[in-house]
Amino acid sequence: MRNYRKVHSYEVKEAALSKLRERGVKLEDIAEIVYEMQSPYNAGLTMEDCLDSVKSVLEKREIQHALLVGIELDELAEKGMLSEPLQTLIAQDEGLFGCDETLALGSVFSYGSIGVTTFGHLDRHKTGIIKKLDTKSNNTGVFTFLDDLVASIAAAASGRIAHRFRDREENGFDVDAG
Repeated sequence: MRNYRKVHSYEVKEAALSKLRERGVKLEDIAEIVYEMQSPYNAGLTMEDCLDSVKSVLEKREIQHALLVGIELDELAEKGMLSEPLQTLIAQDEGLFGCDETLALGSVFSYGSIGVTTFGHLDRHKTGIIKKLDTKSNNTGVFTFLDDLVASIAAAASGRIAHRFRDREENGFDVDAG
């Protein structure tokens, strides 16, 4: 029997955040997408609210694990270290591959149907940093999983804000005050 060490959640979180930074994704980039998605429904929404929501979503282990797995697969594809035909499917971001969306979508489910539908919208329309990641050529890197994972973080953070907005509204708080 192998002796495995227990990985502390802090180590996982820091690794996931570090990978995002290494791949050129800033939390503010994700917060901008959240703001774009939620500001029409919340007049008092601020970028700070959106950034806080992104940070809260990134506290979830499921999101951290998905980031680590997806980014690792992207990086292995960049190095040509996957077996065929997986290497080509990921390196070329094959349209019918679908595993990238499946991994990303799995982390959105805990944020309700608004998270899921927002993910679908972002996957289709590719705004902000998602578009930049999706349109990278194979010469500058493979971002097959990362663009969808960023969309899932933005969708989850948007769902979180929508639910919190409704909670504030139902509890008699001025929802236009943020």
